[in-house]
Amino acid sequence: MDSGASEVAHDFPPFFRVHRDGRVERYKTFDHIRPVPAGPDPSTGVESKDVVLSPETGMSARIFIPKIDDPDRKLPLLVHHHGGGFCTGSPFDTIVNGILSTMVTRAHVVAISVGYRLAPEYPLPIAYEDSFEALKWIAGHSGGSGPEPWLNRYADLGQVFIQGESAGATISHHVAVRAGAAGLAGVQIKGMLIVHPYLGGGGMDEMYKFMCPMSSGLDHDPKVHPAVDPDLPKMACEKVLVCVAEKDSLRDGGVKYYETLCESEWEGKAELEETKDEGHCFHAFSKNERAEQLIKKMVDFITEDIRLD
Repeated sequence: MDSGASEVAHDFPPFFRVHRDGRVERYKTFDHIRPVPAGPDPSTGVESKDVVLSPETGMSARIFIPKIDDPDRKLPLLVHHHGGGFCTGSPFDTIVNGILSTMVTRAHVVAISVGYRLAPEYPLPIAYEDSFEALKWIAGHSGGSGPEPWLNRYADLGQVFIQGESAGATISHHVAVRAGAAGLAGVQIKGMLIVHPYLGGGGMDEMYKFMCPMSSGLDHDPKVHPAVDPDLPKMACEKVLVCVAEKDSLRDGGVKYYETLCESEWEGKAELEETKDEGHCFHAFSKNERAEQLIKKMVDFITEDIRLD
């Protein structure tokens, strides 16, 4: 190999570096996060299966259903976007399966985690586009006529919640705004859980600009700066829970997002939940009391207004 081609042109630890020949090399920081096969989970009773959403792009997802007591009653649907800096992560790994198995069991919902394509091989805004296309695919199951039997049979598309962590929270916000601006029919978004979002800062800005070469700059990009988004008042969501952590370098962006929602013409209700003495996405890696409290808050946010009919 040409030694010049192997030189590093861009370096964004702990995520990836890019060599001069265009080769992307990911750091091994996240190697402890392993793939988990779909199937029944004996410890929770949750079942999961993998589906292809787009044969053209290869975009896929994992669907989770809780133990079903009444097969005739449909359950709210939780649409999930995983974190990982837009460049790592998967619906099929230990982190997502742990979070969603818990949410599905405790909130008694159906969940689907979207496998959007990852940067930098697929530059942003591809992850955003994939995620909105996934919501359109989900909406196609309205009336029980979609391609996925589990959604047709078990999911109530009149009670949809959207959840994302970190970069996934950023994507979740975009999807909800775009659904409202487009007037997307077939789903009714009742609430959104924005957990430790990336909205600028935290040492990720240069990496984001590299992954999103079409961006006009963070201060002008409505995807990461919602205050400049003229479509924000159209966000298709009745309520939002914004979760931040005191020791998270992205905390201030999350607080600003909450304040932006409160000051905007969006007609929904926003709530801020801050966890003291914890860092970024701590609940995905820890089983301590504060993690339990955050999960409980998230579950309560979903279940407090669920219709039982």
